[in-house]
Amino acid sequence: MGRQTQHATGAMALAEMREFAGFSAGAQRYIRRSLDIGLKRADAAKLWSRDPIESASIGAQARLYVRLDELRGLVPDDSGIAAIEPFIAPLISLSAFDLGQGRLDSFAAYRFLYERLVGAGARPWLPGAFCAAAALPHLHPDRRRALLQSISEAAATAPGWSSRSPGFFPAWVDKVEADALPN
Repeated sequence: MGRQTQHATGAMALAEMREFAGFSAGAQRYIRRSLDIGLKRADAAKLWSRDPIESASIGAQARLYVRLDELRGLVPDDSGIAAIEPFIAPLISLSAFDLGQGRLDSFAAYRFLYERLVGAGARPWLPGAFCAAAALPHLHPDRRRALLQSISEAAATAPGWSSRSPGFFPAWVDKVEADALPN
């Protein structure tokens, strides 16, 4: 890998870290938890559950996220209705669950999570799935309004999307005592 490619990759990962740092603490926690479940990185219930309600939520999320493996294989190559139908319905269902959890408070947080859960190929479909899920009646009207207002016109009407895979995948980091750090 050349120096310029390494620099560009590093700069993009840094930009993704900055973006993640700009999300609310609740959104950051939910994204890390969701990635642990969706990418099968850790025992999410053991790591993230603080009470029986959260444990039940994690269990429900894990049952729904079983569909992610299939969904990743269904990302359409074109925008024909026949090509998107098997993909968009499950994407909206998963999105509705995640938005219903009340932790993803903007399109940016949603997009950040789903680019990593489903892959870069899903980018063109994320604004539509987000808007569809955010408009569903299971959300309080004030929440629907806030979510729908969080998507910019530029994101909703983009003429094209990058196919570059995300470079930063936030994960749980245990606290380390300062004297345990290497010099």
